[in-house]
Amino acid sequence: MLASVGLGFQTQSLFGVQNGIIWLAHNFIPNAESASYWHDIVTQLWRTFLVAIASTTCAAVVSLFLAVLGAKTLSPSVVLNWVIRSFASFMRNIPIVAWAMILLFSFKQNDLTGFLALFFMTVGFLTRAFMETIEDFGTGKLEALQATGATYLQVIFQGLIPEIATALMGWVLYMIENNVRDATLVGLLTGTGIGFIFNLYFKGLRYGAAGLVVLAVIILVVSVELVSKLIGRLLA
Repeated sequence: MLASVGLGFQTQSLFGVQNGIIWLAHNFIPNAESASYWHDIVTQLWRTFLVAIASTTCAAVVSLFLAVLGAKTLSPSVVLNWVIRSFASFMRNIPIVAWAMILLFSFKQNDLTGFLALFFMTVGFLTRAFMETIEDFGTGKLEALQATGATYLQVIFQGLIPEIATALMGWVLYMIENNVRDATLVGLLTGTGIGFIFNLYFKGLRYGAAGLVVLAVIILVVSVELVSKLIGRLLA
């Protein structure tokens, strides 16, 4: 109540919500005319999907390297563990919108800006997630391998990673789902992908085409989630 008063929010406008919903239903439902934009929408949707996949996979490789060096059970130095953990916390706590706005100053409006915004945020999240996964694995098996004469790299690549690969892939699939959603929002800011053409159609009063964009995004997000769950079941 106090917040609404401070902002000057008109609570009586809530009683007009149904009018807004009716307007949306009337204007945003795709029609025959909006079908002519299908090709452009699918093309930009595909570009958005590729940016999300590329940023996630590249971030996963970097994050795994950092997580191995930063995990308490594997880190060669307490200082290195603290630095990497602090770095991951800093990177993931910056919102994706903030990353996009910061990078716009240097890289302008292009796909690279969106890629980097998703990449930096994902590195922070996956590094922390991978570190916790590695630390939950425990030290017993690692010490057993070292006792048999295995080198540091052999312990990691032949002992650790095969055991936690399913958990790591689960985190990667989770971030792919998130980044597909976030890539649409990033596109609004960076002037690329499906977010850009939604903004273009909406500002051009082509509401039917904008509604078709929303429908396409929903289909993509649901499809990615279903495929992700299927892959998760196969890996389990």
